[in-house]
Amino acid sequence: MAEIKLAESKVQELKEVCKKFNYDKSELINVLHAAQGIFGYLPAEVQEVVAEQLNVNIAHVYGVVTFYSFFTMTPKGEHPISICMGTACYVRGAEKVLDEFKRLLDVKVGETTPDGKFSVSSLRCVGACGLAPVVTVGEKVYGRVAPEDVKDILAEYK
Repeated sequence: MAEIKLAESKVQELKEVCKKFNYDKSELINVLHAAQGIFGYLPAEVQEVVAEQLNVNIAHVYGVVTFYSFFTMTPKGEHPISICMGTACYVRGAEKVLDEFKRLLDVKVGETTPDGKFSVSSLRCVGACGLAPVVTVGEKVYGRVAPEDVKDILAEYK
């Protein structure tokens, strides 16, 4: 995989975060959370900076990044779409909603549209079971989503 050139201003921001957490290795998850907020994802180059700053093995950082589903090593779209596939959402038709997003955006789960505008992922549970099926676009939550609603949801972000 080609190496990514990180923006120096963002690397500095990440180093400040590490300093704020006193370079404490027990704060790794908090630092990674902040790093993902800064960069949008956690490529190997970001993980290397974190490992160096917190004086932890890069393999340990990678292990944490790959263990927790919240972290991503691939860039997300400007508008990340997540479809809940928890039990309540699933039995109320989340799979059909997910299929409609994939069809309209012409992407698979985990992919980003070529224009970088949307990415699609599925989640285990967002904790809004009473609104099932649930879709999030960025921080916005949509409840009781049916396949025929997907087009209108996307139109809000075009």
